[in-house]
Amino acid sequence: MNRMWSMLRLVIMAILALISVAPIVWMVAGAFRPYQELFKYTTLDWHLIFPVEWTWKNFHNVIFNARNPFLRYIWNTLFVASAVTALVLIINSMAAFAFAKIRFRFKTAVFALFMSAMIIPGEVTLVPNYLLMHDLGWLNSYKALIVPSMLSVFGIFMLRQFFAEVPNEMMEAARMDGASLPRTYVSIVLPAAVPALITLGLMTFLGNWDSYLWPLIVINEQKMQMIQVGISTFSSNEGTDWSKVLAANTLSTVPILLLFLFLQRYYIQGITMSGIKG
Repeated sequence: MNRMWSMLRLVIMAILALISVAPIVWMVAGAFRPYQELFKYTTLDWHLIFPVEWTWKNFHNVIFNARNPFLRYIWNTLFVASAVTALVLIINSMAAFAFAKIRFRFKTAVFALFMSAMIIPGEVTLVPNYLLMHDLGWLNSYKALIVPSMLSVFGIFMLRQFFAEVPNEMMEAARMDGASLPRTYVSIVLPAAVPALITLGLMTFLGNWDSYLWPLIVINEQKMQMIQVGISTFSSNEGTDWSKVLAANTLSTVPILLLFLFLQRYYIQGITMSGIKG
């Protein structure tokens, strides 16, 4: 009986996996199709997934497009996402360490105030943030993309949960050995939270890699745009070049896929541990 239930679970998981992967497979296969073949096959057969005529022309047209420098978009997004991720890990880990291990007045009230910010939709702060960037003179610059994204309330909350599990005895021992508070933070607390840091880093990087609305609002110069805004330029009032859109989406997926494949063990560990800590 147990074996039958195990087989049934595996079959259900396999079906769910196929349903999840099917759109991605169709996207990648569509990137290799000529435009006239893209919507030609709609019945459930092999031609729906695998192209009849394979071509690299779509990728060539995307990469070497003079009007839309796609490689420049990738570099811009990689720079902004990496900078935001690094700053989020540094700033939020220090804030989480303070909330978890340092005693100060009104700590509970300040932390509750931080947590209350999680219920505020991003759309509510869109106009105030834009006006602030305008007053600071940061519009059409990467500072408008990096600085407002440096603080993550969720990241502080998640890291605080991990840091709180670090035994105070270890910190006391380090302090007795002459380690300062910053040294204790770097040498004792951070190494204990590597899975959480990698998990937060992946989530932050992915969020900035897929960002569309905020870059569209604050960046006006085309060569400075982010990748998702760049992909949208293949759609206009004249129509949508779906072959280029699929090729561009496939190219934009590759860096995230490689990053996740290398760090998935830490990501799964961080998600699992964050779910069982108090």
